[in-house]
Amino acid sequence: MDARKEKQNVLIADDSAVMRTIISHVIKKHGYNALTANDGDACIHMLNTERVDILLLDINMPGKNGIEVLTYLRNNDIQLPVIMITASDDISQAVQCIKMGAYEYLTKPVDNDRLEITVKNALSESSLKKKVQLLEKELKQKNIFRRIQGESAAIKQCTEQAMQVMETDVNVLLIGESGTGKELFAQAIHEGSRRKSGPFVTINCAAITNELADSLLFGHVKGSFTGANSDHAGFFEQADGGTIFLDEIGDMSLEIQAKVLRVLQEKKIRRVGEKKERNVDFRVVSATHKDFSNAIKTGKFRADLYYRLEEYPLFIPPLRERREDIGLLARHFLESFCTANNIEQVAFGPDVIHQLEEYDWPGNIRELQNMVRRAAINRQGNDIVALPRFFHDAGPAEPGPPETTAPAVTREPERATPDPPEEILPRKENQREFLLKNAELQAIQKAYEVTGGNQTKAAKMLGISRSSLYRKLKKYGIEKNMSLSVPEDI
Repeated sequence: MDARKEKQNVLIADDSAVMRTIISHVIKKHGYNALTANDGDACIHMLNTERVDILLLDINMPGKNGIEVLTYLRNNDIQLPVIMITASDDISQAVQCIKMGAYEYLTKPVDNDRLEITVKNALSESSLKKKVQLLEKELKQKNIFRRIQGESAAIKQCTEQAMQVMETDVNVLLIGESGTGKELFAQAIHEGSRRKSGPFVTINCAAITNELADSLLFGHVKGSFTGANSDHAGFFEQADGGTIFLDEIGDMSLEIQAKVLRVLQEKKIRRVGEKKERNVDFRVVSATHKDFSNAIKTGKFRADLYYRLEEYPLFIPPLRERREDIGLLARHFLESFCTANNIEQVAFGPDVIHQLEEYDWPGNIRELQNMVRRAAINRQGNDIVALPRFFHDAGPAEPGPPETTAPAVTREPERATPDPPEEILPRKENQREFLLKNAELQAIQKAYEVTGGNQTKAAKMLGISRSSLYRKLKKYGIEKNMSLSVPEDI
């Protein structure tokens, strides 16, 4: 045995002091640590307080016998190799133990050589099984979190916690700033759960009004109100057998909070216009960027609902707390953007990644993605050697996949490109305005060139809505069918 490795612990549970002494001597002789228990209850106590690598378990003991200990291991999902040792040669008893998960069955008096070989083989098989389980876990984690990029300790800890909770039915509350990827984590938790074959239903809590809440959440039957031309299943019923995602739960009104609390407590809904109640089976994952402590204190959010939702809180770190992921994310967004828009693949210049990592990104991943798009459009040549100086969107972005089409933010890196020489700029307070407008028009012009003058595609490349692009064109007095050029008199 390699002396540098930590010795493995062998727990010997037997009511005979003589047997414990003999087996302990054999075990220690071959380089293992020997732990002992004189009955089933003491054995279970040792399993809960000590690290045990293998269990040598007598079947006939006072208190809990060996069969009851095996049952305890199975019910509590305690996985370790168990070798049954008994004075009985009852074959049916041996078969029962093997069916319950025992590795081997030895009869007394135990042959020392056979005991040594059996322990060694059991530990080797257990070690191999653990390695396989670890590889399977890593593969599952990579698949489930394939849309979540990052190698930082902060994001790895977050995904590890999500892995731990996803296979349970515990309600999860995702807490994080806007743009950190909360919906992606909600989807990953659903995909890794036993409900993965069921539906994943998203509710934008801020968009539900009190007047429509009952119909949207619980459904209605035909003729229950004007316009109810057919039966309709509400969000909670649609999520039956799956997961319901309550996005921005902090924006839900108090009246609707009371309705949601009742559903979470009773797991029953009643459609509008219907007398009978329907049983629904769902798991809740919710998300917020708000501080609930103040909302509860001021009476804007129900404490009883909060504690229903927060059975397992999961904090999603902001981008400034995972700076080592910024370069990886930026390159990923750049490659995806170029591929989606049939643009020749480009790269970031040597200084640009450093500038990205120095910025605090108040808009988090959404802001970074929008900045990368603009940088790709504004580039000169095949490399991005400078960052755009202007990131402004006057209107809402067009709908798209989660975390990909949020509005851009008006903040910008302080150490982007150097200002042009002062003599070519208008004087004093007009200098910055000139730079911003000039940069914006250049971005629009580049987008038009890439998309062949298609206004919808150009707006999408810029990360803004079509109506926002139209307003900008109108603002600068540029007709949408005309070729774009930067006016000299801005």
